[in-house]
Amino acid sequence: MKNHFEITSRASGSKARTGRLFTPHGVIETPVFMPVGSQGTIKSLTHEQIQGLGAQIMLINAYHLYLRPGLDIIRDMGGIHSFISWDKPLLADSGGFQIYSMSPLTKVTRDGVRFSSHHDGTKIFLTPENVVDIQHAIGADIIMPLDYFVPYPSPPAKMRDSVTLTSQWAKRSKIRFEELNSNQQLWGICQGSIHQDLRRRSIDELVELDFSGYALGGLGIGEPKSAFMETVDLSTDHLPEDRPRYLMGIGYIEDIVEAVERGVDFFDCVLPTRNARNGTLFTSEGRIVIKNRKYADDSRPLDENCGCPTCRHFSRAYLRHLYERNEITSSVLNTVHNLYFYLDILRGIRHAIQFNSLALFKEKINTIKKEKES
Repeated sequence: MKNHFEITSRASGSKARTGRLFTPHGVIETPVFMPVGSQGTIKSLTHEQIQGLGAQIMLINAYHLYLRPGLDIIRDMGGIHSFISWDKPLLADSGGFQIYSMSPLTKVTRDGVRFSSHHDGTKIFLTPENVVDIQHAIGADIIMPLDYFVPYPSPPAKMRDSVTLTSQWAKRSKIRFEELNSNQQLWGICQGSIHQDLRRRSIDELVELDFSGYALGGLGIGEPKSAFMETVDLSTDHLPEDRPRYLMGIGYIEDIVEAVERGVDFFDCVLPTRNARNGTLFTSEGRIVIKNRKYADDSRPLDENCGCPTCRHFSRAYLRHLYERNEITSSVLNTVHNLYFYLDILRGIRHAIQFNSLALFKEKINTIKKEKES
């Protein structure tokens, strides 16, 4: 029962479902949004605050943690949960996207990836087996294999290479993972961009390897929205019903709702926390850019319909004052609100699926989307 996924309810008229994923560090109710704590922390918040907002799981990044503080320190501290004092589930991203995006001299071969550390330029070569070993040492509950991500758009030959290498590396990763006899879960990552034949091929090849869950990679990076959603629809049609599905890096609420309708269970994105630090806040009446002068004497809470600590205790005027003065408290209070807003939306989605009212919930979300800055 430590690593088991069960579907608990389904919505009529769509592929939306609620579920429970059992892990060694607790049960995750899905659909779920994972706050991104690449370095083992959500910027500006303590873990107690994050859990108090209702976070069930946090995403960490194996690439960043491998470089700093390094595996020896994490192992010596008893693994990542002990090191960061987080007793709930963790999902570790392999860092493939960061390797390709942060190092200008990345070299991809059949054997693995050669790149330079973005910290000090140290030359590093990682194989799929190395990446599994790194994440096994880190100790996250869910780990991701090394995949070959290519940007959109890319030439067809490069897209085909992406799918071929991703499948080859997935097989090697699964073999290595089984050798470790770990109680973690290894999820496969499907590639293929919006090319339906390549995406279907990638899914078929990964499903044959029988991963504990499946992620959709290489989406939400500039492709047409209609093609993006068609690809999600195609993917969930062909992925196993009894395994969790994870749409990587997607953070706009309207996209999350659309993907939930298509049968996706897991989401992550830096959007709510990064925007919070930049003074952009999401509310039930639209987006607020708190630095704008019109909030200087606004005594209202940020969102009168929100139950987060920020909205219960502080005015827009005060939040603007903190942001204008570059106070650390600004990032804290803004992040508390944005993260609560996202987690509350996901709570609402789960409730709507259970009570077969997702269409009404989606209509409410679309109304928020249409609102101009309040």
